[in-house]
Amino acid sequence: MKKITLLACACAMLMGTAVASAQEVTYVQDPAQGYLFNRFQDNWFVEAEGGAGVMMSTFDRKADFGDRLGWKANLFVGKWFSPLLGVRIGGEFNQMKGVAVSSNAIGYRPQEAPVEGSYPQQFNNIGLVGDVMLNVTNWWCGYKPGRFYNAIVYAGFGAHWVYERENGNGDWKYNGGQDGHARNFSARAGLLNTFALSKHVNLLLDLRFDELQDQVDGIGARGWAEYPSVLLGLSYKFNKTDWVAPTVPVCPTYKYTDAEGDELVNRLAAANAKIADLEQQLRDCLNKKPAEATGEAPLATIYFPIGKSTVTGVQKKVVNAVAEVMKAEDSNYVLTGWADNYTGSEKVNAKLRKDRVAGVKKSLVANGVASSRLDAQINDGNLTSFGAKCASLDRAVTVNRAK
Repeated sequence: MKKITLLACACAMLMGTAVASAQEVTYVQDPAQGYLFNRFQDNWFVEAEGGAGVMMSTFDRKADFGDRLGWKANLFVGKWFSPLLGVRIGGEFNQMKGVAVSSNAIGYRPQEAPVEGSYPQQFNNIGLVGDVMLNVTNWWCGYKPGRFYNAIVYAGFGAHWVYERENGNGDWKYNGGQDGHARNFSARAGLLNTFALSKHVNLLLDLRFDELQDQVDGIGARGWAEYPSVLLGLSYKFNKTDWVAPTVPVCPTYKYTDAEGDELVNRLAAANAKIADLEQQLRDCLNKKPAEATGEAPLATIYFPIGKSTVTGVQKKVVNAVAEVMKAEDSNYVLTGWADNYTGSEKVNAKLRKDRVAGVKKSLVANGVASSRLDAQINDGNLTSFGAKCASLDRAVTVNRAK
């Protein structure tokens, strides 16, 4: 038995009583072990935001800051795929107010006086937008269910359609029929600050910077305009809102009394003594010299199945090989027939011994060995002393050189 096995057995015996007397092990989710993905239907949300933005292009800056402020609104639907990553898509409304260098510009307001040689301009962008979001609070500080504040950075793109008032103060109309530039695109990035009002509702403060593809100089001209904005909003989270962590076992603490502690110390000492004794036995066994063999070993042993006396199969090849050795020598040989004394009657076993030795002698003679050199005998005992479990070793004929 290996030493490690002995040690394991001793530890198992020592801990048996302690485990039985302790409380049951409980299982809890441990966020430190990472997070599993939730079901597809979990962690969805809708957001509604409203606020204001200001046009910041080169020409727009000629107008007063207040004259460049325009309303903004968003409506999103989104999903968090992990505590860190999510997406949202939705619709966006931007009121664009500024100035242009041409009276042909989209949204020109002829009823207002020019500003430093530039023409007042107002139009609406209505479009579709999408963002990829990263929760930096969970990234830097680790995920914590029920955290009040989260900082989320995002980046995305949008496509918009431009609407303007006819003749500056008429009905709103889509400008695409007059100018292909009435369709534009935007790139955006921002910081979304969320404040938990409940498990499902968050207050939002969205600080955003858009780079808008904007017509600034009149028909046929297009540039890119900076458009920072601030929005407030609310979000509502559906179904499961937190994240599943791997489940780990928690072993309860148990305070032992002095008497129990003394008993464990005694049991440990006894186990150590037992291990030392087993180790000594193992060393003694490994250092023990094997017993020297006495007498001459048989030239060969031919084995038989239970109740059989015919030489067949592999044993026939053994007899043929023994015959070759005998023909090369000048010795005489003793053939001894055996049968096990654990099965069969005495009469049956006596016949088996005689038939087995006779069959081997006949095969040797058939292979060219002189019959006069072969002395056939029987033995009523067992060939080995290994017991009934090894009775197959006693059903044999042994071949020895005559002394």
